[in-house]
Amino acid sequence: MLTLPPGIIFDGTLEEVANGGENVWLPYDRKKLYTNAFIIRNGKLLLGYKKRGFGKGLYNGFGGKVDPGETPAQAALRELKEESGITAPLEHCGVLFFVVPDIDHAFHIDIFRAEEYDGTIIETEEMRPQWFALPNADAPTQDEQKDLQPIPFDHMWKDDVYWMPLLLASRHFLGRADFDTEGNLKKWWFGAVPQTPVDSR
Repeated sequence: MLTLPPGIIFDGTLEEVANGGENVWLPYDRKKLYTNAFIIRNGKLLLGYKKRGFGKGLYNGFGGKVDPGETPAQAALRELKEESGITAPLEHCGVLFFVVPDIDHAFHIDIFRAEEYDGTIIETEEMRPQWFALPNADAPTQDEQKDLQPIPFDHMWKDDVYWMPLLLASRHFLGRADFDTEGNLKKWWFGAVPQTPVDSR
């Protein structure tokens, strides 16, 4: 039976996907709720370049704080609209738990994804949206894929490389990552719901 990191709660079966770093998890006194949403369509992933605030200079999904009276799903739709101009039929696909020194709370982040959207993608004061090519994806046309860059993991949060493949594979996942004050990854653990075997009969 897996021992889950502090802050990760799941009543079901998980298989460990990745873990590493130091021996002890950072302490935290309280947590705040956040969301992060990703659009995956036609062999492409939509990310936003953060222009200001926490995470400035990094690519990420679209999201932010869950306001009082909101559900995470409602907050995810609101933040997606505010930061990119679009709406989407978001589906919950995971939870990330972050702890960063010198911040007085832990981050509990509900992750959402969608494979279609409505509206026109726009740049906003906070985010500059950009499509990236998925690895080994079959684009509908050569022209649509040729000018796209691969997912820019070198300019994203350092833990993204561990859970992003689970997001892209539509696997439900959970994980925790502890960082230092410079944004370096200090300790991490990620798990996913086991894939259902395909019946070969």
